[in-house]
Amino acid sequence: MPEYSRSEAKAWALEKIKGFYQCPISAVNDDFKIDRAGMEHNIDAFCDIGIDGLVVGGFISEGWNLTPAQWVEFHEMVADINKGRLPLWTIILDPCVHTALEKMAVVEKLGFEGAEVINPVVQLRSDDEIYDWFKYFTDRTDLAVCLYRTPVSGKVLGFDLMRRLADIDTCVAVKQGSLNRAETLKLRRDLRDDFIVSDPSEALFLEDLRMGGQVCWGEMSYIVYGKKRHIVDEYRALAAEGKWEEARQKSDELNPIRLLLEEVLLWKIIRTQAYASTIGDIKTWFEAIGLKGGRIIPPVKEPSPEAKEALTARLVDLGVA
Repeated sequence: MPEYSRSEAKAWALEKIKGFYQCPISAVNDDFKIDRAGMEHNIDAFCDIGIDGLVVGGFISEGWNLTPAQWVEFHEMVADINKGRLPLWTIILDPCVHTALEKMAVVEKLGFEGAEVINPVVQLRSDDEIYDWFKYFTDRTDLAVCLYRTPVSGKVLGFDLMRRLADIDTCVAVKQGSLNRAETLKLRRDLRDDFIVSDPSEALFLEDLRMGGQVCWGEMSYIVYGKKRHIVDEYRALAAEGKWEEARQKSDELNPIRLLLEEVLLWKIIRTQAYASTIGDIKTWFEAIGLKGGRIIPPVKEPSPEAKEALTARLVDLGVA
């Protein structure tokens, strides 16, 4: 059972969900299975790094490319390795609401706090159909839900639909993945005050903190900044003291790394409206900073050795690796 009741879910989320809830890649072995040793190494590192929560099983972690049995085994593995050290959330990508509910039942037993849930990517496209999907889903699970507002789903959730969904008791947040800042600000104005709207962008997090935001949800910058991660800690500390100009100057030191991350991640997602083409670069980045990436589950292709070497060299030049 979650630590909150359905009627308390939004208040619980406002109090609990803060800082960096990160979506890491998954370590994969040469047999193209999730690598237990690699996952142990990474989750131990995430705990040492000091991230605030893990959001696992999504696009970048190849959760979409696991069989149902492998998906369950993966989440059991994560929960067992984590041992309650970090708050755990999953990501539900299934168009079938009944499959999605089966997965929610699995992660609830494992102690996960909630799920980021994409709207059904096939068949159900009208506002009423999508609302009915989420209403059916949330009526049958008590876990908190973070909506995923993204063109990757095939339909970006509209403003009227978002207002309806935000009124569901256990819908506590949205990952605003449309990559449009104006839409983020409009959602914050239009939606209820106890509903969290998060831009999945560390580059905007300082501005969000100044405007009352509280979480950078569903990306991985705090992990991949490597040896430059301390700069995030420093600008957040300055912001907490109200030293906003100093915080901005400190934050700007990360701009060269942000530009590289945009190149290997953001712009590929925008161009393809998918994550598959980014997985190889992110695994290379993980390996360069001492984390485990490993192979990519077929049929997604791996980068060439030359491409891996070139990216690693850039990370060294930037002082990240």
